[in-house]
Amino acid sequence: MAPDLLSLPAVHASHIGIWIADAHGRVQRVGRGEAIAAVAATPHLLLGATLTGDRLGYPELSGLDLLELFAFLYPARFAVPTPAGLAAAIGLAPPKSEEDIAAFLPQAAAAMLAGLDDPDWPEREGAWHGVQALARQRWSWASLIQPRLSAPEGNERWLFSRLPEWEEAPPRGAPRQVTINADDVAARLDRLTGDGAERRSGQQDYARATTAIFEPRERKDAPQMLVAEAGTGIGKTLGYLAPAKQWIDQSAGAVCISTFTKALQRQLARETEKLYPDAATHREKVVVRKGRENYLCLLNLEDALQGGFSGRAAILAQLVARWAAYTRDGDMVGGDLPGWLPALFRRNGTTALTDRRGECIYAGCPHFRKCFIERSARAATQADIVIANHALTMVQAARPRDGGAPATRLIFDEGHHLWDAADSMFAAALTGQEAVEIRRWVLGPEGKSRGRRRGLAARLADVASYDEAGDRAIQAAITAAAELPGDGWLGRLAENDPWGAIERLLVAVRGQVYARAADTKGADSGYGLETELADPDAALVAAAAGASDAIEALLRPLMALGKRLDALVDDPPDWLDGQARARVDGARHSLGTRIDTLGGWLSLLGRVGGPADPDFVDWLAVDRYDGREFDTGLHRHWLDPAKPIADIVYRPAQGVLVTSATLRSGSGWTDADIRTGARHMDGGVKHFAVPSPFDYARQSEVLIVTDIARGDLPALAGAYSRLIEASGGGALGLFSAIRRLRIVHARIADRLARAGLPLYAQHVDPLDTGTLVDIFRADPHASLLGTDALRDGVDVPGESLRLVVMEGVPWPRPTILHAARRAAQGGGAYDDMVIRGRIGQAFGRLIRRADDFGQFVMLSPSFPSRLLSAFPEGTPIRRLPLDEAVNHVAAANVERRKSAYAAFSPS
Repeated sequence: MAPDLLSLPAVHASHIGIWIADAHGRVQRVGRGEAIAAVAATPHLLLGATLTGDRLGYPELSGLDLLELFAFLYPARFAVPTPAGLAAAIGLAPPKSEEDIAAFLPQAAAAMLAGLDDPDWPEREGAWHGVQALARQRWSWASLIQPRLSAPEGNERWLFSRLPEWEEAPPRGAPRQVTINADDVAARLDRLTGDGAERRSGQQDYARATTAIFEPRERKDAPQMLVAEAGTGIGKTLGYLAPAKQWIDQSAGAVCISTFTKALQRQLARETEKLYPDAATHREKVVVRKGRENYLCLLNLEDALQGGFSGRAAILAQLVARWAAYTRDGDMVGGDLPGWLPALFRRNGTTALTDRRGECIYAGCPHFRKCFIERSARAATQADIVIANHALTMVQAARPRDGGAPATRLIFDEGHHLWDAADSMFAAALTGQEAVEIRRWVLGPEGKSRGRRRGLAARLADVASYDEAGDRAIQAAITAAAELPGDGWLGRLAENDPWGAIERLLVAVRGQVYARAADTKGADSGYGLETELADPDAALVAAAAGASDAIEALLRPLMALGKRLDALVDDPPDWLDGQARARVDGARHSLGTRIDTLGGWLSLLGRVGGPADPDFVDWLAVDRYDGREFDTGLHRHWLDPAKPIADIVYRPAQGVLVTSATLRSGSGWTDADIRTGARHMDGGVKHFAVPSPFDYARQSEVLIVTDIARGDLPALAGAYSRLIEASGGGALGLFSAIRRLRIVHARIADRLARAGLPLYAQHVDPLDTGTLVDIFRADPHASLLGTDALRDGVDVPGESLRLVVMEGVPWPRPTILHAARRAAQGGGAYDDMVIRGRIGQAFGRLIRRADDFGQFVMLSPSFPSRLLSAFPEGTPIRRLPLDEAVNHVAAANVERRKSAYAAFSPS
């Protein structure tokens, strides 16, 4: 162990206390004031500055953060950011108690620094140059690392020279028309599940059923379509991968698998390793695709490294540069960048390092040939399997850009989320924030704004130089864009002093919302307000007319510019070389997106004072958070967002599978066909269902607590505390409102910590959701509170999740949009469909393996009996007071511990 580290103090803070290890390794428990004074005077070793600072009540805490050291030494490696998680990652024994953590931190730091002497340290390349740059930024670890690193003997490759260039490839051809044999699929599934594995008849039946989507379609716009519900535990992923791989091998085609969350994309990527066990082959054949905003932009990073960032943000940029040299794909959100790393820098997040809307200059970028986004896009055109998310799949169907033949077979996993994904994708919003974004895209930086964002004229300077008509269109667009809101627009709205036609519209919108919004409770609480776009007053009608003229004045030159760019590509002049062509192609794509947006705005403004469109729901809103306005505008959503899914996504495909564990929401196929859009297809849609193999009567229990009154926050907090204590942790608490989550957490976190039961929470702890789930999964005594993001897609099998507690029935919020859909879809039956789906997904978190046991607690005194069908058939359901529910949970915990003792005790 390094002697210099023994002289460094360390601090650990939790809900139950604060401990400091002094320079000689002596540990003592201290008060908050004493700890703050100590860490302010002398840099201390710590683990997670943001979380430790929150526990101390000292948000500006700084010191020697072991997580920053880990990120430097082991970029792109995974570690749970807890003492036990760090110990596991570096091969040390974890501390046994909270009191031992402060003494553990110097040991962990010494072990990591000792790794610098390891000749086989795989991330050595670039470290010497990296730490020199970090030393110039006064990084606290630099002085401890520099003496251990020798300057490289030769020229050391650094980030921009280390990254490989992508290569262009010819377009992939269309797949052959083949029919796959169900017996061949069954045999392949047997091989995938492994020798000696239990043969699951449900999985085999599911795999055979999904072969239908790979049959040749019989007519245009009528894909072979299957809507399939596969109960939890069936193994649906391998169930559809087996026929997919069989078809890929026989047809030389490609399959797109779409899911809802980034976590599920990672899970699917791991499952496909069974199809391609060789790592190099897997990288070639399977590509994970996400939106551009998820990836590191190398030009933004270069700008940050060359002085664009300062202070702590500059240190973050250097650590991201270390990661970028070793990352698999440059994915900063849900990829191999540690999810906890941006949180260590509080306000200095990684957003400025990603590809923001309208910013990319494509072939004009010096790093274009090494760009992570471009590499991913090109790899996807050659891959056998592309794993995307629902939003990106819809974007690419609506506005295809990538070359090559698109995947003809689409598999939508987590298909119950298609409705929500389409609701966001196909919506229109003419708001201040959206209008500012269009202005910046056209004009570029204005006033004192910094950054490398370039306007339309700068991005297309070569076009303007050689094409007179194109130059005139660009200049006309610049003039028209000046009518859009600029910096300070929110203040001008509040002062009723608008500047330009769009701001005058927003002032009229804001006035009508405040005059007519019925949600006085929402007004008092400081959250958003809305009102129907019906019977608009004269001021709004007049403002809408002026805004329409301003938008048309911008749309006309943009459309003219689009035609000029199309002409350049169709009949290229001599100056249009490969680089310029790529730049023009990028401009055409982003131009098309903005033209679509402006067209949607005009349609929405046409509704002001005009007839309603029965396919859409239109309303006005003032968006607020904690009493602060952050946006204002008009909104339009499809009444049935599944309709554009059918028209734009399904019909062009040859085969479509929509699958999930909860498609039917405990009822018939009608609900599934509504939520997936299958009812809009002209016949030929097949349905298939296979129940879960789990014995829910033995493995689970539903407890409906009858004596917690709605709105009684002290009672709600007490219920959560008692239930979590009874289960010994391992609880997932779900809330429908952030405010109630925070109140409950504040009331019970200290009490649970004193019982040795750590409690974490979304919207409270300064960590991203993925990291919180990682911590929860790693510690069977921990519990986690969260909102909708934790209700779906959290896969925590085993002991770490044995109790789910919902604060009450997850009723839909009574918004204008919900009211319209409720009226169109059968009133209360629509509500029940939504609620059953939410409850079913929450219950589905519990039982993930055949040896799991879990309890689901609903804190609702009047839970409707008609919603009980949300739970799997045979699940025991009991209505009882809280005391009895706590006894049930405690009894199950005792049985669990007895079973664990019996399993591990000597025979």
